Amino acid sequence: MVDSLGLIQQGNGSGAIHNAAWSRASGTKPNDGPSFNDVLKQNLEQVNQLQQNAEMAIEDLVSGRRDDVASVMIAKQKADLAFQMLLQVRNKMLAALEEIKEMRV
Repeated sequence: MVDSLGLIQQGNGSGAIHNAAWSRASGTKPNDGPSFNDVLKQNLEQVNQLQQNAEMAIEDLVSGRRDDVASVMIAKQKADLAFQMLLQVRNKMLAALEEIKEMRV
């Protein structure tokens, strides 16, 4: 899979989340990398910025300040793709939460 938007970070993927959870469960000290909360917050800000850039590009095109339709379409597609990816992350998190709720202790 190609990450043309730069939203997937190799060191901060599910492996980092798994390692942090395993470290806490085993009683060892977690690594000093960014927390899941920080990574999620950073990605939310990136998606928000992409959406704002797309809206600004559309406004510029409509008002006549920009005449490059292709760049506006690319900005809009990037924002849409990033938002769809964010929704999939949310869906996976909700599915994991439901799975955890169903576990017997």
